[in-house]
Amino acid sequence: MRVALGIAYRGSAYQGWQSQPGGRTVQDQVERALSSFADRPVSTVSAGRTDAGVHALNQVVHFDTAAERAQEAWVRGSNRYLPGDIAIQWCRFVPDSFHSRASAQGRRYAYVLLESRVRPALEAGHVGWTFRSLDGDAMRTAGQALLGTHDFSAFRSAECQSPTPVKTLRALEIARRGDYWRFDFEADAFLHHMIRNIMGGLIAVGSGARDPTWLGEVLAGRDRTLAAATFSPDGLYFLGPYYDAVHAIPERTPAMSWIP
Repeated sequence: MRVALGIAYRGSAYQGWQSQPGGRTVQDQVERALSSFADRPVSTVSAGRTDAGVHALNQVVHFDTAAERAQEAWVRGSNRYLPGDIAIQWCRFVPDSFHSRASAQGRRYAYVLLESRVRPALEAGHVGWTFRSLDGDAMRTAGQALLGTHDFSAFRSAECQSPTPVKTLRALEIARRGDYWRFDFEADAFLHHMIRNIMGGLIAVGSGARDPTWLGEVLAGRDRTLAAATFSPDGLYFLGPYYDAVHAIPERTPAMSWIP
């Protein structure tokens, strides 16, 4: 049987999603819980990796198992073995043709940023922060240059393992609500640190340190050294992948309503 799950987690305490020898990753915690509930080893495949400190609201994974459990049992039973900052949100039984990563048609992220003269306290670890005033129109103008299919080498980390730097950014939306900014990104796939590197550039433009045309010039230069520094992971949320409707994979979880 192939099982698909949607998982929400707060990434602050973990070294990212992907399993590592030290065991302090979200995947390690999830597989340990699933294996305990199934009473046999379970190995998962995820829709995408998240870095240390990055959160997820609907990370999708799949795994194959001979253990027979009801859909709701996979959710409630496995959550008993998970720490409080990780929770399975839903379960679906899917055909063997479904693959959490390969079947995804695209992925969505959101970055939540606090603009304040004072650093966050209650929101610490959950939002990015800038003490500089930002110009939303300037950032939106700059972001337009990134839409479409491009070589995003200028926004790619040295550790990126993607076979190609060419990705298609389908949407970049910027909205403000009170003192909080929300940046929504949608693409076929993302490079390692791609969003955090773009965020550094957008904030440089929004604060007036750079002209709105600069971000397009950085993109065209395909040189990481020309771009802004990688921004904090604190406010970055993996909203999840999306699939063909035939798979009936949920695109929302209750956690989606938690962020601004």
